[in-house]
Amino acid sequence: MVTKEMIKKLPKVELHHHLDGGVRPSTIVEIAEAKNIELPEHDPVKLADWFHRGSDRKSLALYLEGFAVTCSVMQTKDALLRIARETMEDLSAINVKYAEIRFAPILHTEQGLNVEEIVQAVLAGLKEGSQQYGIDFGLILCAMRHQPAHVSLEMAELAVAFREKGVVGFDIAGDEHGHPPKRHLDAFQHIRNRNFNITIHAGEAFGIESIWQALQICGAHRIGHATRLVEDMVVHGTRIEKLGSLADFIRDKRIPLEMCLSSNIQTGAAASLDEHPFHTYYRNGFRVTLCTDNPLMSDTDLVKEMQLASEYYNLTIRDLEKITLNAMKSAFVHYDERLRIIYDILKPGYAKVRQETDPTE
Repeated sequence: MVTKEMIKKLPKVELHHHLDGGVRPSTIVEIAEAKNIELPEHDPVKLADWFHRGSDRKSLALYLEGFAVTCSVMQTKDALLRIARETMEDLSAINVKYAEIRFAPILHTEQGLNVEEIVQAVLAGLKEGSQQYGIDFGLILCAMRHQPAHVSLEMAELAVAFREKGVVGFDIAGDEHGHPPKRHLDAFQHIRNRNFNITIHAGEAFGIESIWQALQICGAHRIGHATRLVEDMVVHGTRIEKLGSLADFIRDKRIPLEMCLSSNIQTGAAASLDEHPFHTYYRNGFRVTLCTDNPLMSDTDLVKEMQLASEYYNLTIRDLEKITLNAMKSAFVHYDERLRIIYDILKPGYAKVRQETDPTE
């Protein structure tokens, strides 16, 4: 039996965390009051409840509505730096040892900041948090699917320009319906030509065609969500009887799947935890990770996500260790850094918890 207290002690890796989806409600209220920004609620507890209710409507488009509120208070250097630093503090509090934080710089230009200033402010906050709380990080820059291709190319160029300063990859986010990733091919080609890293939201609100495009047209190295990949399988219970060519390719090539249980239920990507494909993927050899997506909107953190997986899918500490190692192996930092974190931090941390809970191990 894996308890919440045991999970809290485990060292963790987070690969899919949106900066604007994890802001503290109290911080939103403080910045909004200082800047005279209107909010749906001005009490932090009520505001948090507003986000939670708004996100749990079984629609990705509706789920994304709350980001207009968080982005409204993320338009100055000070606010961006503060929120990035607090993100690191919050992750450290639940024993996350490595995190990849992602955000779309273009969403933070409403008060005149240019995208370079925006990235610099976020990196400064992440670095402050890293030094203060002892957590390693990488920053992923996102383009938005609904925006023109020339904007996504600009974001790709920006990501490459900051690759030696803390940016580790490029992503495209937003509602999948009507916005296929191939429309942004110039951006992905720029990243690939520069030997850089790509993760793409795919198979969340649209089917396996979206995942196929992300991999075979755009060159993704990881897939965000991929809940709809199950449509390329014949499954009975958690046993796979047959894989289609795309699912075979993903498993054979060990392509990581960034899975977010709570948000997938809230957006309607999966009907319930019982029907979520995470367990099928994990038990059949796919390289899955556990992520939070948007802690504020989904009222979650990595402890809660691990606890859900343990309770619904009977995962042991050994299983959680395997999933955590999957995540670190799939991170976009360099190989030697991945090895250092795996062997100096993750493996000893899991061994310690196992020894505390079962001294015979």
